[in-house]
Amino acid sequence: MMTVRSLLPKYHAILEEQGIAQYLDCKHIPVSFDVTQPTDELWRTHDKALQLRKVQNIRPKLSLLDLKIELADRLFQECCFCEHRCKIDRRKTTGKCGVKEPHIASEFIHFGEEHVLIPSYTIFFSGCTFHCVFCQNWDISQFPCGIIIEPTHLVTVIEQRKKQGARNVNWVGGDPTSNLLYILKVLQLLDCNIAQVWNSNMYCSEETMKLLHGVIDLYLTDFKYGDDSCAKRLSKVDGYTAVVKRNHLLAYQHGEVIVRHLVLPNHEACCSQRIIQWIQENTPHVGVNIMPQYRPEYQAKQYTEIAAPVSREEYLRVKEYAEIRGLFLL
Repeated sequence: MMTVRSLLPKYHAILEEQGIAQYLDCKHIPVSFDVTQPTDELWRTHDKALQLRKVQNIRPKLSLLDLKIELADRLFQECCFCEHRCKIDRRKTTGKCGVKEPHIASEFIHFGEEHVLIPSYTIFFSGCTFHCVFCQNWDISQFPCGIIIEPTHLVTVIEQRKKQGARNVNWVGGDPTSNLLYILKVLQLLDCNIAQVWNSNMYCSEETMKLLHGVIDLYLTDFKYGDDSCAKRLSKVDGYTAVVKRNHLLAYQHGEVIVRHLVLPNHEACCSQRIIQWIQENTPHVGVNIMPQYRPEYQAKQYTEIAAPVSREEYLRVKEYAEIRGLFLL
């Protein structure tokens, strides 16, 4: 019988100090590279180091995490962290996410996440790669705000939060994708054994998923739509299903996964059932949270099919469908 512990064994090992957070191992994988090398060569070095995973006791002069930071910095200067692929220099301007340098809207120990995660030290970035018309955090996702926190200071805060009982660092937003370079720089300075959670809409580029590989312990994903036309109309993104399915498969291969699905009114057949079926067929050993708390926020009342809260009956039908399909529900 599957349990939360058997579903997330590596995460629980970190909690019990029987295992090591992946980002710490990443610092102990030696690589040889030069910043003058072309990007294609650096990616080849990166992929080979990930494949070999030669973790050494002494921290090397140059580590796989250092290489990830160099690659992330290059992505930052011609931004393609997400599949909008704006290709702009984020040192000078912003793309569709509205993010230039990272702004943190809030950070605190969160007790409202899935039970296995709490207490969770959540870091909410402002800005988002999506423009969901029903976003419940629209004030920070659609209008970037907040404060700039230097990586050295955030490291101190993370260490304090762990002493206060936080079980993980939960990178969220908005969406964390645009802030990957900053996150890696924080982890370069951090040395405590604490699980790293990537809490995302999963519209990341393949390059971003590569950089997360070997760093993130638990992917807390948001699987919104089973139909591209719904994603385009309600979140203003193209090619949603192919991107998010690809990234869920990569997350499933490289870490442990909890999938969240927010039940939208009148999207049972086009979205909820298709998502549940796909999870059962492709990533069956994940935790799934079927979420009933949809309410019409932001611009939702301009869209007839989502202008009212989801009904209890519709939520229960979706949950029952997931149970019939044999998903492990949290």
